[in-house]
Amino acid sequence: MDDDSLVARIAAGDDTALRELFGRHAPWLAVRLRAVLPAADVEDVLQETFLAAWRGARGYRPQGACGGWLWGIARRQAALLLRRRGSAERAAISLPDDLTVGPDGHDPAEIALARADLEVAVAALGPEGSPEREVWRLMYEQDRPVAEVAELLGVPPGTVKSRAHRARRLLRAALRVAEGGTR
Repeated sequence: MDDDSLVARIAAGDDTALRELFGRHAPWLAVRLRAVLPAADVEDVLQETFLAAWRGARGYRPQGACGGWLWGIARRQAALLLRRRGSAERAAISLPDDLTVGPDGHDPAEIALARADLEVAVAALGPEGSPEREVWRLMYEQDRPVAEVAELLGVPPGTVKSRAHRARRLLRAALRVAEGGTR
């Protein structure tokens, strides 16, 4: 049974379908949440996520991936947990120091979760040292020009441009999935 059918069964009150959906999605959600939360909090956020999914199943519209819907709920639950803790406890869970609410009103919890999304997206480029990941690192993290990247990698500039294009495509796709869209 596909995820959309499970959510429809959950909306009808089927707790067995909720357990099955949890079994399918909780492991990868936990991995993503561990990027910004301690392990003990991950379990709480997962529980709140699937409770919110249970409550919101009637409003679910299968327009994208169900996993994206669940990740959106998990992100909101993690942000709520971090907001409830306040800035003193945020430091205790090792969020970066530059995550403070500024005059622009950006929420540190949302920034931390966006960084987690970016880390997951960069992982989609392959392991450290893979061609697309190296081009990404040199061009976008170290801000080196194409000619210099080509020289460092020992490949023609056209190859660097092709790899950069592929890296951007992979990142866009991974970030769309992280935001609840489709590939």
